[in-house]
Amino acid sequence: MIKNIAIVSLSSGTIGEDFVKHEVDIGIKRLNDFGLNVRFMPHALKGIEYVKNHPEKRAADLLQALSNPEIDMILCAIGGDDTYRLLPFLFEHNELADAVSDKVFLGFSDTTINHFMLHKVGMKTFYGQSFLADVCELDKDMLPYTKKYFEELVSTGTIKEVRPSEIWYEGRTDFGIDRVGTPLKYHPDYGFELLQGNSVFSGEILGGCIDSIYDFFNGERYVDMPLFCKKYKLFPEISDWVGKILLLESSEEKMSPEKYRKAVLALKETGIFDVISGILIGKPMDETYVQEYKQILVDVIDHPNLPIVCNINIGHAQPRCIIPFGVVATIDIDNQVIRFAN
Repeated sequence: MIKNIAIVSLSSGTIGEDFVKHEVDIGIKRLNDFGLNVRFMPHALKGIEYVKNHPEKRAADLLQALSNPEIDMILCAIGGDDTYRLLPFLFEHNELADAVSDKVFLGFSDTTINHFMLHKVGMKTFYGQSFLADVCELDKDMLPYTKKYFEELVSTGTIKEVRPSEIWYEGRTDFGIDRVGTPLKYHPDYGFELLQGNSVFSGEILGGCIDSIYDFFNGERYVDMPLFCKKYKLFPEISDWVGKILLLESSEEKMSPEKYRKAVLALKETGIFDVISGILIGKPMDETYVQEYKQILVDVIDHPNLPIVCNINIGHAQPRCIIPFGVVATIDIDNQVIRFAN
């Protein structure tokens, strides 16, 4: 049972800005309504510029949250694009390994990088939701499908299974205070889709946002990011990928098909497609490039027996489930369910 929850800003410092105060207030009330005691780590509310300029303070917040025995769960405020800059402050002197503890850690998007950091030191984590993007949803409540999984996580500390959402929502474009209480437009959804391979397969899941993962290997966004990732060996060795299931979802940037192809090629060059047991693909935001992405996956991976399952309600498209990393998952597309071992 989760009682004390800490909110960290490991990427962007958006939650410290006045223009989102109405969203933050909504989120705090909802967390309190779950019976949770909420604390913001010391630098989480310092704002965009401060957080951007002080990666060492972001790292300190994470280490403090991990080390504090009173904190049961660490919830990431939102994503961003430069959490890789925490690497020296977490790995140069084994700081993260020394602080790691048995807590729930939840985030997505650029937080993908933090999931890989925590995986490196042996901590199991949860992928799929964040404070600002989910708990602070401007509708009258959290989106029902999203809330179901968040509530399960904070009440039990785990996720037993994931099933598809019956609907998907268009992304919100206006987050102003005058939009409080306004619902999102939605459409019928069609469940998990087997693109190729066996309909039942198992393995521990690892991965995240393909935009962030591509930045492990490509320096277009930040020229030093591939250097940092290589120095600290952030991308797991090929032996670590054997039997795993790779999760990939795409961001609100709606990566062009050309760039998506490059990203999948970069992953192929690591050799992981020869050793993993399957791939899960998150539903793209607003279903942009959904068919193009599928074709690229089949063409580039060029491994017809490797199971690929698309249209998982995870990542940037709403609503969002929560997927545990570091526990054995069984994907059963015939029965439209992903089950997780305790």
